[in-house]
Amino acid sequence: MKADIFQAIGHPIRLAIVELLKDGEMCVCDIATRVGAERSNVSRHLAVLLSAGVLSVRKDGLKMIYELTTPCVLNFLSCVTDLVRQKVHNDAKALADS
Repeated sequence: MKADIFQAIGHPIRLAIVELLKDGEMCVCDIATRVGAERSNVSRHLAVLLSAGVLSVRKDGLKMIYELTTPCVLNFLSCVTDLVRQKVHNDAKALADS
């Protein structure tokens, strides 16, 4: 179950979608524009995130509106960002010391 969630957010486009939705709900058309991908491609990624329970969707007229159901995943992403920064810092320091 945990691995399914990690796998769901592990793709670059799905990760971008999760980070995009941290500011609030959004329709698929706006998500596609913001992540720079085709709407059909974004829809497939949204389906993966929905299946994992990371997102929820509601209909508003003709639009499908998506939102994070698990904002706590942003804490994990923040931790990963800190880890990446630390690794880059350590790699740069090792390179400078060599």
